[in-house]
Amino acid sequence: MKFISWNVNGLRACVGKGFEAFFKQEDADFFCIQETKMQEGQLDLKFDGYYSYFNYAEKKGYSGTAIYTKHQPINVVLGINGEYNDEGRAITLEYDDFYLVNLYVPNSQEKLARLSYRMEFEDKLRTYVNELRLNKMVIICGDMNVAKEEIDIKNPKTNHLNAGFSDEERQKMRDLQASGFTDSYRYLYPDKADMYTWWSYRFKSRERNTGWRIDYFLVDTEHEKMIKEALIYTDVMGSDHCPIGLVL
Repeated sequence: MKFISWNVNGLRACVGKGFEAFFKQEDADFFCIQETKMQEGQLDLKFDGYYSYFNYAEKKGYSGTAIYTKHQPINVVLGINGEYNDEGRAITLEYDDFYLVNLYVPNSQEKLARLSYRMEFEDKLRTYVNELRLNKMVIICGDMNVAKEEIDIKNPKTNHLNAGFSDEERQKMRDLQASGFTDSYRYLYPDKADMYTWWSYRFKSRERNTGWRIDYFLVDTEHEKMIKEALIYTDVMGSDHCPIGLVL
């Protein structure tokens, strides 16, 4: 079973930059999207054989998540236990054997202005996914907005304490994994460096591969042996993030 996750930084814009060609090429069972930046009715994007589920932010042109899937779920939950739905940051699909949780974790912003909100989100997320894990397998994916370790960022020293690489954010990611979740990419490639999923639009960062690995697929540790492949599509353009993949 194949999963793709991609922060498209505006789905309408990404559609004009090769999104559909990549979608059809990969032929994934699940295609999870973050930062759709759109409202209902602004884009009619359908694919044969796929169901689609969107969670729109109330604020126009902001945040938002979506999932295209070949497999009709038995339940769809927007938000986290009914919270954080105003920004469209989470969608959970439930199946007979597993849950798929698609996330766009809040950015802590410049000078960590939104760090306290981010910390609350992280704590409630950890509680939520561990409650799900009591019932069946859980797969988490999306833009987690944090480079957990120094290997996950090109310039760790100069970015220390910046949003996405603060001690607090990194510890929350460690706490989430310690609670029972495996980073699929590091499970297969624990020492592989210079592999990133986001690059600033400034300073020719992508050309120089001055990036951050902030997009993840996490699988609960009870099922980590099902991880067959973890992919980072660094050559796929269309956004400041590249897509990532998981094969179970």
